[in-house]
Amino acid sequence: MEISQRVRAILSFVEAVDAGSFAAASRALGISAAAVSKNVAGLEQALGVRLMNRTTRTLSLTDEGALFLKQARIALEALDAAVDVLAEQRVETRGHVRISTSAAFGRDHLMPVLPGLQTRYPALSVEVDFDDRVIDLVRDGYDLALRGGHVADSALVARPICQLNMVLVASPEYLARSGIPETPMDLAAHRLIARRFLAGRVSPWNFRRADGSLITQDLEHAVLTLSAPEALTQSAVLGMGIAQVGVHHAWSYLQSGQLKTLLVGQHDPGHYEMVLQYPHRALMAPRVRVTVDYLLAAFAADEALHVPLAALDEYAAR
Repeated sequence: MEISQRVRAILSFVEAVDAGSFAAASRALGISAAAVSKNVAGLEQALGVRLMNRTTRTLSLTDEGALFLKQARIALEALDAAVDVLAEQRVETRGHVRISTSAAFGRDHLMPVLPGLQTRYPALSVEVDFDDRVIDLVRDGYDLALRGGHVADSALVARPICQLNMVLVASPEYLARSGIPETPMDLAAHRLIARRFLAGRVSPWNFRRADGSLITQDLEHAVLTLSAPEALTQSAVLGMGIAQVGVHHAWSYLQSGQLKTLLVGQHDPGHYEMVLQYPHRALMAPRVRVTVDYLLAAFAADEALHVPLAALDEYAAR
């Protein structure tokens, strides 16, 4: 079966299923019912399986037909997508995009790139919810989400943005008063600032032994416990103690000298990541696709999101 014949046959098959009969499919396609029947029969012969059972009144899919229908729809959507790509070059991308993001990442990294997005696509409107809770992307009606941590959701596409390395920091003023810890055991004599997640779990501090094994620092004697990651960074800048924060939160303060890194090489940075997520779809709306592509490119150029761990030693307290 030639490609053109195959495409006609697949269209006849899908339309017959959707319309419920060869006669209804023929009217939708503008061909005779006999031609629809011949196309479907030819497709079955080429595939070597029966796709549907026919009676004078009804059509019903076989198991093989149901499987083929699913794949056929994906193929037809891909053809539509190819047409849309060309159409987008002639028609202005427009529509509404809903984004969910954490408050800190949204404020510090998403907001600065939104003007560029809307300059490039002036007919695009964007709605951003700043919320640290875990949301159901599909149920809650979001087009995409920016999430950090240990991300595992097989129902969603996850595009990596960056690693979220953690670092211990304190202000020069605090270290001048309290001294610089040389080992994890020295932290017992310091004022520690802990982070508590919304679910109630306190974020652990891990360290690497010489043999590579992990040890966890007990934070029961923390003098301050906060839920917002940006508040931890601020408390360290204010000289309130030692905090574990994301490198991307601390980067500007390290560069300005307001914070110093501690126990670099001993502290374990963790295995967290920031990703851009959206639902699995065979055909993504142009308004969403251009937003995803723009944000990924913008985040790739964001220096604070891609600081190499080796660079942190330059800002270590000494």
